[in-house]
Formats: sequence, C-alpha cells, structure tokens
Amino acid sequence: MTLIGRTRARGIETLTLDSPHNRNALSAALVGELASCLADCAKDDAVRAIVLTHTGNTFSAGADLKAPPDPAALVGLLRQIVELGKPVVARVTGHVRAGGLGLLAACDIAAASTESTFAFTEVRIGLAPAVISLTLLPRTDPRALARHYLTGERFDSAEAARIGLVTTAGDDVDAVLEPILDGLRRAAPEALAETKRLLTAKVLETFDRDAADLTALSARLFASPHAREGMTAFLERRDPSWLV
Repeated sequence: MTLIGRTRARGIETLTLDSPHNRNALSAALVGELASCLADCAKDDAVRAIVLTHTGNTFSAGADLKAPPDPAALVGLLRQIVELGKPVVARVTGHVRAGGLGLLAACDIAAASTESTFAFTEVRIGLAPAVISLTLLPRTDPRALARHYLTGERFDSAEAARIGLVTTAGDDVDAVLEPILDGLRRAAPEALAETKRLLTAKVLETFDRDAADLTALSARLFASPHAREGMTAFLERRDPSWLV
C-alpha cells in the first residue's frame, strides 16, 4: 500500500501524506516511504522545490501509537528535510498534532488554512515533545512554545503564524502559496541550495548537539509507566489516572 502520493507541475513535486486509516500518523512505514520519496527528489534535477501536503482533514496526528517509528528514523527524516538542497514547503489544510508539528517545523516554508488547528499533545499521554524539539526550538517563539508544550492546548493558525510555527495562513491556502511557489520557480537551483544552507545552519547545529540525547529521552519515555497509562487511556477514550 502506497502511503505517499506524488505529482509534479512546473518543477514543483508534491508529496501527499495519504494514510487515512490513522489520520496520517507517523508510522514506521510512512516515515520510511516519505524518506525514500525525498531522496528521489533530492537526486532529480527537474525538481525545483517540494510541497508536502496531506489527504483528509489532518496533516498528521503525530506518532502512530500502534506502529511507531524508531526515534532514530524520525530524527533522520527531520534532518533529511532540513538538509535537502531544495526548499520544502508545507501545505496544511487540516489539523496537526504532536510529532506532525516537528515535521511541519522541519519545512523551510509552511502555509496553513484558517481551518487548521495545532496542539502539542505529548504531555497529555505521558510523553514529551523530545525529538521534534530539534526543529521546533530553533524556529519557534520560546515563551509561546513553553505554554503550548506544557499545556497541550489547541491553538489556531493565527497563533501558529504569530509564534513562527507556520510562515503564513489564509482562508485559501493555495492562493497564499501561489506567489511563494512562483518565487521558487524563478530562483536559480544553486542559489536556492546555498541560501537554504545559510538558513538551516543553526538548526543543524541543534541536531549535531542534541539528537542523541533527545532520541534516548524519547525511547525512555515511550517505555515508561506513565506513557503506557496515557496511551492506553487515549486508545480507550478515557481520562488518564493522573487527572486531578
């Protein structure tokens, strides 16, 4: 079963997360297939930029709790997007949760519709946004991120744009993206690659410094009693035992 759709128009390769049975959750299979598609795009000179989008009403629900990726594989995917010598643009017309937000933050540009919502739900199931912090911490307002990390509250696209989680938002996301994609088509490929390298240098420093520790933290938390209780409560649609 293919989990990533692919189309191309005038040098823009669109990769579509297409795993409706789990709301495009980051399963081991989806992470692996997306990484393979990105590698193909990196080698194809006809691809000027990549748009990452989704089917259904959810960009990504976060890690697939039934078939989660290895934390190292998720780190590898995030780094692959950051290091790719071509711009990656997120197109979001639905909801984004937990690990999906790390994927969003790895992209160079992100546009969301006004119907989109966002939430860091990890703390509510006994986890922490560990690995995804590699892309989020360098790019997002720290005070706002503290609130959203610690509370798991849902917020809208206007707040996502205010804090730097997305670049821009509007009622018609394709209209918002039109001048952006036109600009990328007009840019020289080598210039795009070098400019992206300038923009991502600090993000890659975070990977070099913190990836191993955050991967270990993610693995430890997933194996913890709190996480087992939180994930069980989530799947059973009940409150976790620690609710006060």
